[in-house]
Amino acid sequence: MTTTSPAPEATLDDATLAGRARDGDVRAYEQLVVRYQGPMFRLASRMLGDRAEAEDVTQEVFLNAWRNLSRLQDDAAFAGWMYRMTTNRCLNVLRARRPTTEMDHETTPSTRTETRPDHATEVSSQLAALTDALQELTPEQRACWLLREVHGRSYDEIAEIVGANNAAVRGRIARARAQLAEVMKPWR
Repeated sequence: MTTTSPAPEATLDDATLAGRARDGDVRAYEQLVVRYQGPMFRLASRMLGDRAEAEDVTQEVFLNAWRNLSRLQDDAAFAGWMYRMTTNRCLNVLRARRPTTEMDHETTPSTRTETRPDHATEVSSQLAALTDALQELTPEQRACWLLREVHGRSYDEIAEIVGANNAAVRGRIARARAQLAEVMKPWR
């Protein structure tokens, strides 16, 4: 009986893969895409509230990353670089938009409930309310909140990603939390 081991690239760290990709190794870059396209798409879809726009942004970010790998100063910083490019591209899209845009509720995470239909409806309503509330935040607050609460990034990482100081990031997240808590108060 033969067992297949994972592709060697699957076990390599970001720094090694980024270095190989910069040297022209397409398979190494493909592995980075596989590793990060889900998180980048989720960030974009939550920031933009539109699945099609999020797909476009994600594709554009990975294409730009491939073209600009030579500009990456530290191979180990690949993940932060991707978060920064995705966040910046989303902020640019949001700035170019009209003030009000309907939210694509298909981009919200689905919650599986094996319970009563009324409970499933309530959970769905809560997720829709949270999604709508996120759209009421400023783009900068939304970016900081999503990077912290959904993607688990540190304040220092977020500051670097959004190009602000640590105090500004903490302030944006605090204001976002307060605004979201107020909107979600009826659901407690």
